[in-house]
Amino acid sequence: MNRINKIKPFIVMDIVKEAQKYPDTIHFEIGEPDLQPSEKVWEETERAVKNRLNHYTESLGSLQLREKISQFYYDKYKVKVSPERIALTVGTSGAFLVAYSILLNGGEKLALTDPGYPCYKNFSHLLDIQPVSIPIDESTDYQLTADILREYKDIKAVQISSPSNPIGNIYKKDVLKNLVNHCDQEGIHFISDEIYHGLVYEGKDHTALEFSENAIVINGFSKYFCMPGFRLGWIILPENLIRKAEIVIQNIFISPPTISQYGALGAFDYVYLNKVRDIYRERRNFLYNELSEIFEIDAKPEGAFYIWVNIFKYSDDSFEFAKKLLQDIHVAVTPGIDFGDNRTNQYIRFAYTKSIEHMQEGIERLKIYLA
Repeated sequence: MNRINKIKPFIVMDIVKEAQKYPDTIHFEIGEPDLQPSEKVWEETERAVKNRLNHYTESLGSLQLREKISQFYYDKYKVKVSPERIALTVGTSGAFLVAYSILLNGGEKLALTDPGYPCYKNFSHLLDIQPVSIPIDESTDYQLTADILREYKDIKAVQISSPSNPIGNIYKKDVLKNLVNHCDQEGIHFISDEIYHGLVYEGKDHTALEFSENAIVINGFSKYFCMPGFRLGWIILPENLIRKAEIVIQNIFISPPTISQYGALGAFDYVYLNKVRDIYRERRNFLYNELSEIFEIDAKPEGAFYIWVNIFKYSDDSFEFAKKLLQDIHVAVTPGIDFGDNRTNQYIRFAYTKSIEHMQEGIERLKIYLA
């Protein structure tokens, strides 16, 4: 089969397009922050535009910004990361492609959790890498454990996300540490998607770098920093891999977006970022309490901005259920089948990336419709 034919469409994007037909649509479908970034981001962006700073940066990205990211890891996690180990990328999507291309050869196995973010699997198909879907559920709080991973043979790399999409769960410190240590012992590359770090409402988010310098960590500016359209991410690699990543970036991207890099210099405004986190915590609390009266929820989200709800009382087909909600009451949600094959037909995902007033209208429609 042609590798492109293996790639499945991202259904939520089709729902986003369909939802535009209805001016009164209530949006629970898209994982895009509605909040603006810090005003300092716009000040830095305007300064770059005013000075016409439109040249390429080096392929790894602006050293000034990589130094700020390095400081971020020390401030937040007390982990020392040399700026020389950081590469800026075109969104985190660019970082995943870079990571997979330098870590795995065609036919080698990449372990992914199911349910999980669908683009991981699709990226692997693009590179002829073999994705191995590992079912996870409420029995481990939707965490992949070292014991579960031991059951799978010939794994070359494993990727997790914490806080996760679509569950919103956070890997506990001991679970993450044991998983990283197991990968180190077995010579398995460990990739940690930490794009939702900072958006944590209970517990603590631990970076994989706390437990091993061999861990590959991917993060970016689109979620916590409220900069989705800037298309800027980063990847932290062991020293022996950074040159390989640089060569890939040189050839595929040349360099990350220049104006975005200047804007991101203003992103680390912790007073503002704390307000962002508090707003999403309030929204999480509201939506979780409301949805708990309508659906079964087997994992209270601790981070990110998603709630994973079981619809078994109403349907066993999440795609048809999502279509009906949009067509009949103009409420847009994401069907669970976007996120894998592990009972995902029984689930839908809600995003709390809109105001409470907006979500309240959607809840009222749902309660009337499902009654």
